[in-house]
Amino acid sequence: MDIRIDDLSGADTRALIAHHHAQMHAQTPAESVHALDVDALRDPAITVWSAWLDGRVAGVAALTQLDAARGELKSFRTADEYLGRGVARALLRRIIADARGRGLTSLWLETGSDDGFVPARALYASEGFVECGPFDGYVEDPLSTFMTRTL
Repeated sequence: MDIRIDDLSGADTRALIAHHHAQMHAQTPAESVHALDVDALRDPAITVWSAWLDGRVAGVAALTQLDAARGELKSFRTADEYLGRGVARALLRRIIADARGRGLTSLWLETGSDDGFVPARALYASEGFVECGPFDGYVEDPLSTFMTRTL
């Protein structure tokens, strides 16, 4: 698997992010959707990675630096045809390594709380994330689960 920083110029990566954004809006009320679209992911404070298998984009993930010590995981998505092949775990481990290299001391995330997000929450927990309360402007929401991990 080839994982690289993505400048969001490629149609395949943009299409996967658009699919992710649309699917989040299709299954969650707008006020509970925290997924970023391609334009928002172009913020200079955000780094986006894409994972490639067989010459095709298999997944995307992003890290936004909240401050000198903390980062937030954003826009994790595995393309449907690559589910169960370790794409999300590989992306997560790459981001954790990058965050450590930046000197960050913790990572934070918001994900869904319904059954459709069980695999995501299990992945994060298996990599050391624990549930916590809302952070950085998020508010309690029965449709959200907040997690953090010390690096």
